[in-house]
Amino acid sequence: MIELIQFPWSPFCLAQKRILEYSGARFKVVNIPCTDRALVWRLTRQRYHKVPIIRDGKTVVFETNDDSQVIAKYLDTKLQLGLFPHTWEGVQAILWRHIEKEVEGFAFKLNDIYFGENVPARNRLDYIRYKERKFGAGCLQQWRQEQDHLLVQLTHGLVPYEQMLADKSYLLDASPRFVDFDLYGMLANFLYANHHPLPQAHAHLRSWYERMSRVTLKTTRQAL
Repeated sequence: MIELIQFPWSPFCLAQKRILEYSGARFKVVNIPCTDRALVWRLTRQRYHKVPIIRDGKTVVFETNDDSQVIAKYLDTKLQLGLFPHTWEGVQAILWRHIEKEVEGFAFKLNDIYFGENVPARNRLDYIRYKERKFGAGCLQQWRQEQDHLLVQLTHGLVPYEQMLADKSYLLDASPRFVDFDLYGMLANFLYANHHPLPQAHAHLRSWYERMSRVTLKTTRQAL
């Protein structure tokens, strides 16, 4: 059985979990503390420390760089999901880079300012230290003060995706592709703390998100 090693609100973990749910395959979720990557370090033989990773029997799958999409491509091939069709190869590479920088860069901050609702009390000090070492002292307080501005920036960053969805069910064509799941993960992270809704101005995106929350490979194939 495939195991997804993760922590629950990570945008990248949420994307891979939704891919597994979409596939209909049996899988197991292994949640680890956000401040303790010892299991990841051990399973990857001290080659990787981020989440998510996949364990499939004796095979352990993890990313090789920030843009590799090794995990999604492994699941796509193994489960025959059609997430990376040759037709959209270059387009998807451009889009996922934008999604994972311009969208995720605002979305995660708007979730992180409520970290106390997600991170157990015993892990909060280490979580703050990790964030401040990466983004600077007081970053969480600063993001909370700037949340109105961050919401405006996120809304602006989502405009191209709202436009893409004006005349189709998914970002590229009639079936969900990898970039649909990638964007879903970033927005699921943004919504995780349940303090902000998706922007009211983006009606197509809101409908797409609801569709992405329940779509399955079986229903996709039946619709084609």
